[in-house]
Amino acid sequence: MDTVPSTASDLGQARAQLVDELRSHALVIGEVTLTSGARAEYYVDAKRAILRPEGFAALGVLLAAQVSDWSGTAVGGLTMGADPVACAALAGGARAKAFFVRKESKAHGLQRRIEGPLLDPQDRCVVVEDVVTTGSSTLAAIEALHDAGRRICGVISVLDRLAGGGAAIEQAAGAPYVPLTTIDDIYPERPDRKEG
Repeated sequence: MDTVPSTASDLGQARAQLVDELRSHALVIGEVTLTSGARAEYYVDAKRAILRPEGFAALGVLLAAQVSDWSGTAVGGLTMGADPVACAALAGGARAKAFFVRKESKAHGLQRRIEGPLLDPQDRCVVVEDVVTTGSSTLAAIEALHDAGRRICGVISVLDRLAGGGAAIEQAAGAPYVPLTTIDDIYPERPDRKEG
């Protein structure tokens, strides 16, 4: 795909498809422990939705459009959560290279923390994540990029649990943060929903 679909209709359809896929395949009701250690009454395993053809395609359309809007030239984040998201951006037509950030540098081989094509100083990095709660994984990726002297032009999550991580991410990145969906879209009737 050489062009990035950017019409409001294309993006609206892709977002509706992504929400439907997340509701149908990613939402797990029941008590779980989150990465932060907090307990929750539900879990969103976004990979269950975005690694299916319909979810992956919808995600690719949305990501490619946002990466293009920010003139991003590289897209990635902390490995595991960001891996399928970065790949979907490329599959959706983003004219960017993908990268993955390891939790720590390898002790062998090239001993790199940021894997994939080499990032150049002029690259405009878009950090991606599947699900954001406190934002700790995304913050680790942001820190690794800053430590490597790389510029971040934006951060995207597939889903934000609306637990405060977005504000911390935006501050650390010094760039806009955009969740493609939120828990309000996927599970509006959840018992812990805060009415505002």
